[in-house]
Amino acid sequence: MKAQDITAVSAVLPSSEAAECLLELLDADAFTPTVWEDVETGEVRLDIFLEEASAADDVASAVKATAEIAGLAVEVTRDTLPAADWSEAWKRFFHVEKITGRITICPSWEPYSPRKDEAVITLDPGMSFGTGKHPTTRACLEFLDLLAEGDLTRPVLDMGCGSGILSIAAKKLGFSHVRGFDYDADAVAVAKENAALNGVSIPYETRDLANNLDQGAVVLANILGPVLITYAAEVACAVLPGGALVASGILDTLYPEVKAAFERYGLQEARSRLIGEWRSGLFLRPDGV
Repeated sequence: MKAQDITAVSAVLPSSEAAECLLELLDADAFTPTVWEDVETGEVRLDIFLEEASAADDVASAVKATAEIAGLAVEVTRDTLPAADWSEAWKRFFHVEKITGRITICPSWEPYSPRKDEAVITLDPGMSFGTGKHPTTRACLEFLDLLAEGDLTRPVLDMGCGSGILSIAAKKLGFSHVRGFDYDADAVAVAKENAALNGVSIPYETRDLANNLDQGAVVLANILGPVLITYAAEVACAVLPGGALVASGILDTLYPEVKAAFERYGLQEARSRLIGEWRSGLFLRPDGV
């Protein structure tokens, strides 16, 4: 195989819910699985793109075994894609997408003329993740847009920044002080690249929730529910008095436990948003608490 070629391990899935279930169970420390919904055919598929073909058999076995655990009957395939073909093929999955009245996600290859008050976030997914298509990211952006109607001098902290989409959106909406961190150094590197692509300056650092010392009047935590429960104290302590927490990445069935965990540390639920099987919450800390 030529050095520039890409090996793809793929599985077509019955629904986006099935895809998210598979992602929840898949132990993917050594690779990044990506879920795509083809806007032309409606097909939902999971793809893992590998630069080393020698890893394909192990990755395919891991996907197949995880699908069986999830009760999904899927066929796992592998293909070799010339880099030039691959780089153009995935573009059909991504188009301009309006998230709220003010927030729009736009791939760099599509022309778009925004309104004067519109926050346009340019993201090229490539082999990374965090494009705004997932329900948890969408809900976070909706809550962030709502919070941006208030004081824009409030400091924003993006916990588990991933691709940086939430912190970049905060900057684009006019928040003046925005920071972010992630435990994954690769995610931090991607976030920095995306911030530069969007012409905004955001300091990102590599660290985990247990070692966070920053606080924000607006805290964004699009992190899996079990992690939010485990680190509820650390997350809650990051919210300044009078501040707000946007918590996401939570399956609806687990949301009551997450809500109770934050309430134990003085946060009060203001509202929640259910999209599919994912529920996100907006929590407030009263002044002086």
